[in-house]
Amino acid sequence: MVQIMFFAVLVVSVWLLFAGHNEPGGGFVGGLLAGSAITLRYIAGGMREVREQTRFRPWTVLGTGLLISAVTAAAPLLTGGDVLDVASHAITVPLLGTVHLSSALLFDIGVYITVVGMVLMAFEAFGEDPAEAAS
Repeated sequence: MVQIMFFAVLVVSVWLLFAGHNEPGGGFVGGLLAGSAITLRYIAGGMREVREQTRFRPWTVLGTGLLISAVTAAAPLLTGGDVLDVASHAITVPLLGTVHLSSALLFDIGVYITVVGMVLMAFEAFGEDPAEAAS
């Protein structure tokens, strides 16, 4: 049952990530929900189950998210803009119609990855069962 719930919660977290520009949500809220899905896996299977979720180490996930957010926030400085200025562009995608892309989405993706990395780091630091670690 946890595996079904895990993927359902992840889908909702990604929806919140992409819907966050026009409605409540965004990278932070979506990342927290993804962290909740990871917590479900931890409760069901322990630290081994959490480690199997990604091939990347938690600090790599966290650092990647921070890098994406920082570069996206600072990029407008290269063109004479202010930090966190938002650039947007509309493209037409077959079957979907007009899709509006913005740099705020890239920033939110970085925040999402950072929050997931923090959750993974917390489980890595505090989630080990002492009985399993000793054996």
